[in-house]
Amino acid sequence: MARLPKIADLDANANGWGFFLCARKDPRSSRSGGEYLDLVFQDASGEIRAKVFQDVEALKKEFDAGEFVKVQGRANLFHGNIELILDKIRRVMPERDAADGFREEDCILSAPRPADEMWAELKGRLDSVDDPKIRALLLWVAETHADRLRVWPAARQIHHAYRSGLLEHILQIMKVAELIAVAYGANRDLVIAGALLHDIGKLQELSYDVATEYSVPGNLIGHITIGVGMLHDAAQAIPDFPRDLELQLAHLILSHHGALELGSPVKPMTTEAFILAAVDDLDAKLHQVRRHLADDGTDGPFTTYHRYLERVLFKPPVS
Repeated sequence: MARLPKIADLDANANGWGFFLCARKDPRSSRSGGEYLDLVFQDASGEIRAKVFQDVEALKKEFDAGEFVKVQGRANLFHGNIELILDKIRRVMPERDAADGFREEDCILSAPRPADEMWAELKGRLDSVDDPKIRALLLWVAETHADRLRVWPAARQIHHAYRSGLLEHILQIMKVAELIAVAYGANRDLVIAGALLHDIGKLQELSYDVATEYSVPGNLIGHITIGVGMLHDAAQAIPDFPRDLELQLAHLILSHHGALELGSPVKPMTTEAFILAAVDDLDAKLHQVRRHLADDGTDGPFTTYHRYLERVLFKPPVS
């Protein structure tokens, strides 16, 4: 039997075996009353839903979410999207499966750019901050949380939900927000700071090894509240850090969702806060647009419906 292609290259005719990371595993009830496993798999190229209808009770204990698995099955087109229907699945046996080409790095969805390259860019942008107090605080945050900041995802599933996705998201916001700050005469240092700090609480909100889940603090108080606490710790580490400056930075974190109904405790009340909230929302949405266009496997000029964007998307003709 042939090996399945990478997730990004799967079509409805694919059939074979392969290695994946099981990112999610949920027992479900079918309309007929039976039980099946609803799964989400990842490899370095993308993410795909999968289902198991046979031997469900036994397979509940055969593997867990967050483990690498070897599967055998076929692709299926369901509501316009490709999924996998599995005949067999088990957790990977690294030494045994290495002979068939198993490598962990092939099964982990990651940002398109290398983490080292993005980290070097981040350090350069932080070094460019003019205000010495803000620069010192941002460098302290980056170095103190470097191990997580280099690899953490930005979300569990909606946008930049892969290794180094948070760093990718931060850098894109920095680039765009800085351009807007210059165009509107806003404080460039503050928008750079907001880009780094706005989601810093996700380093504690999300639990991440190779799969992403919400931590206990993440569920109880969320990344915005956590982030303000992390900012305060950073300000305490910088001698004589101005209290009014800490308040301005805290406002950027607290208001970055842009509206009370979207989870911000306060609305943006400064030019820099308006810029940060707008660019954060734009980057999250455009990331979803690009991924949905890339992942859509349907014919015709429009994609399937995107439940977060609440619309279908037009697919420009390929010239």
